[in-house]
Amino acid sequence: MGQQAETFRRLHEGPQILVLPNAWDAASAAMMEDAGAKAVATSSAALAWAHGYADGDILPIPTLLSAIGEMTRVLKVPLTADIEGGYSDDLATVAETIKGVIGAGAVGINFEDGGRSPDLHARKIEAAREAAAQSGVPLFVNARIDVYLRGLAKDEAALAETLRRAELYRSAGADGVFVPGPTDEPLLATLARDIALPLNVMGRGGMAPAAKLQALGVRRLSSATAPFRVAYGALAQAVEAYLADGDASALAEAGKDAPDLNKRFG
Repeated sequence: MGQQAETFRRLHEGPQILVLPNAWDAASAAMMEDAGAKAVATSSAALAWAHGYADGDILPIPTLLSAIGEMTRVLKVPLTADIEGGYSDDLATVAETIKGVIGAGAVGINFEDGGRSPDLHARKIEAAREAAAQSGVPLFVNARIDVYLRGLAKDEAALAETLRRAELYRSAGADGVFVPGPTDEPLLATLARDIALPLNVMGRGGMAPAAKLQALGVRRLSSATAPFRVAYGALAQAVEAYLADGDASALAEAGKDAPDLNKRFG
């Protein structure tokens, strides 16, 4: 596991940008690895939805850990887990969750500040760093800053606050910084230049392709919930058509290109 952790860390060092797909269960993770992913991430929202929960620090910890374990069992590449805000503001509880995440096989975490105090989030990062040290795994802590995503500030104030938090989280022990929301290329270049850690951005409509992001200095691109939406959008359309006309042949044809997961897992 230590080797996977080091491999995952090196993927942030270049020369190529790390393009991460976000999975929600063992099947989706396996398909992403088989498609050529160098590492796989989880999406907190997609994982929560797949288990019948809303996103937003609601998913039960045992469900989270079970899902991570199911994914790492079928993967050879590193897995990094989105753990939202740690599912608690109690530092001891957060530390135990981190140990559980590592025990389930993840070698990285996404860790968001959301609408919480940045100082509290910095203390959570310190707790995560200590928990990882106790576990003996050099966990990659990707500190997510939600200033832009949540509209907590605007324009120059948003940039200044994002840079302030990035330095605060770096000092607390973060290994990377995730700034979801912006797609403006000059802004992304400024963030990549002025943040002293590898910059992760969230894929969304209007985002430049990976090669351009790499040229801007971005080190990691996440797909977020897009793969889940692609899969379940297709499912909804296919089942709606099947229920409307009862055409089992058309439904079978729609799924004919699915991978042989029985063979994959066997």
